[in-house]
Amino acid sequence: MGSVIGDLLPLAVGVAVSPIPIIAAILMLLSKRAGSTSVGFALGWILGIVVATVIFVLLSSKLGDSEGDPSATVSWIKLALGVLLLAFGAKQWRGRGGEHETPKWMQAIDDMTAAKGLGLGFALAAINPKNLMMCIAAGISIGSASLGSGEVVVAILVFTIIAASTVCVPVIGYLVAAERLRGPLAKLKVWLQDNNATVMSVLILVIGVVLIGKGIGGL
Repeated sequence: MGSVIGDLLPLAVGVAVSPIPIIAAILMLLSKRAGSTSVGFALGWILGIVVATVIFVLLSSKLGDSEGDPSATVSWIKLALGVLLLAFGAKQWRGRGGEHETPKWMQAIDDMTAAKGLGLGFALAAINPKNLMMCIAAGISIGSASLGSGEVVVAILVFTIIAASTVCVPVIGYLVAAERLRGPLAKLKVWLQDNNATVMSVLILVIGVVLIGKGIGGL
């Protein structure tokens, strides 16, 4: 169980510090429907992480060998995910510092409803390729580890809590002390927008190397 949690921590942090969903949450907190939209977004973000992870927990639970050790297939999947993340990270690193057009969905956040916020949160967690690959890796790590059902639930909860924390904490904090957090959130949004590519590329490169190492170690 401890080794599985250790494998999950860098993946959970990778999802947690992804700047785009944090920026989206902050924009919602600064919008005219701050309360309802941000709560919907946070719920969608949590749901997307859980769904993507659970699907691959169930799929990968069939890939362990008879002794409960990860199979070569699991190791090859981790290796492939690591290589893909390295490619994403390298591409993002090359594109850092340039001018990036604000996505249309960000421009429309001020008029979003709670339902649209939930859908956006789910999409960014479960469909966005970079976050999806980390959820896949987490699901494979849990599902192939031959854990009991209770331990599987605990592992998924630990991963989800850490991965969702950077979106959920600002939303909860804003609901408690809206006016006090408005200024700091606006400054954080600007910093994340300016450093989005650098933060994400370094993070993805590190996690890619970790997954490649795990994959090679299991072959």
